[in-house]
Amino acid sequence: MSRRLVLTLILCCLFVGLALPAQAQEDCNDEFGCVVLGPDDPVSLGAMLVVSGAVSYLGEDSLGGIELAILNRDGELLEREIELIVEDSLCTAEGGQTAAQRLSANETIVGVIGTNCSSAAQGAMPIISSAGMVMIAPSNTSPSLTNEDIDAGGSHLPGYFRTSHNGLMEGMRNAEFATRSLDAGTIATIHDGDPYTEGLARVVADTFADLGGSVVFEGAVNKGDTDMASILTEIAVHSPDVIYLPLFEPEANFFIAQMSHIAGLENTAVIGGGASFVAGFPENTGESAIGVYISGPLVSGGAYDELLATWDEEIGGTPPGGYHAHAYDATNILLNAVAAVAEERDDGSLVIGRKAIRDAVEATEDYPGLTGDLTCQELSPFAGDCATGAALAMFVVTEAEVYEDNWPPPVAWNFAAETGG
Repeated sequence: MSRRLVLTLILCCLFVGLALPAQAQEDCNDEFGCVVLGPDDPVSLGAMLVVSGAVSYLGEDSLGGIELAILNRDGELLEREIELIVEDSLCTAEGGQTAAQRLSANETIVGVIGTNCSSAAQGAMPIISSAGMVMIAPSNTSPSLTNEDIDAGGSHLPGYFRTSHNGLMEGMRNAEFATRSLDAGTIATIHDGDPYTEGLARVVADTFADLGGSVVFEGAVNKGDTDMASILTEIAVHSPDVIYLPLFEPEANFFIAQMSHIAGLENTAVIGGGASFVAGFPENTGESAIGVYISGPLVSGGAYDELLATWDEEIGGTPPGGYHAHAYDATNILLNAVAAVAEERDDGSLVIGRKAIRDAVEATEDYPGLTGDLTCQELSPFAGDCATGAALAMFVVTEAEVYEDNWPPPVAWNFAAETGG
């Protein structure tokens, strides 16, 4: 039997009323309250992931990283079984809100990994924060999520952290790639109204202009659009050197596939964002994907190679996306924080302060993660950011990705090597 099956995975949040030791509850001195576990209770970890719909590959990718982090601890923390409770956050604000409500209602959960999508984080963060809990996101990149300036569009609240890079970093690097590597003088940007896509498009446009380029078109499509002819025709009027397209599937697939039929865009390069950094993107797009650049995570090293080998053994194949290592790091940071602050009582119960967990995560410094040395920041506009942005690169899709199931694509530009940071 696979060791993966040892993990307790609950897809519908089950709230179980536990008869907790009265003395342990009285011993809680944490201002946000405590998680109190009886002598035989598991350590319950929550996850808000997109596990259904068109972008469920994001949740599958992160879930594998979480599970392997737990498996690497033999499924235990503080000599207790680790129980994983997963809620579907749907990649929407409403989905994130519902998932957060369910997980925050379970008083045994020590913290949450998630969400995948920035829009879901917008819905989940106020609930998780007000409950005194912690959430660590493995693939959110919207700059607003770590910005505390509400008047400037920020939405950060205490208790939110992420191991994925800030979109400010990705957007600036993408604009630098367009100007320095592609020698582009003009650019068009497209988003779909999502905090993730809109935030990235804004940063790319601003940085490109700061670097001396001309932003000739800024537009948007709607989630669910399949006919891209109208917006492509509008863009073609300007004949941009580059189109920046941080869209999710399937909109990104339709856009790129239909672009080849529009006169005036024959020589226009396309740069996609991390939402398209998924194994299915080249095949789903077809021949038109060849030559498309995609910004995504670049993780390497012996420990990461071991993770991939374990993934193949326990889950099968290769990860479908690019943020599994970030989920692995997020899980370890959270579990390390819980282990550091948990207090065992004479009756065998555990008392774990919620603010103590939050403070321990915030104090993370130079954690040797798969994605680099992680230090969680306190100050806006990077409040809660734990990643350096060094684990980023620009990849280029080739025939091998479209026709031969190769993944990931080859690196076209290593941001850290090219920019020195």
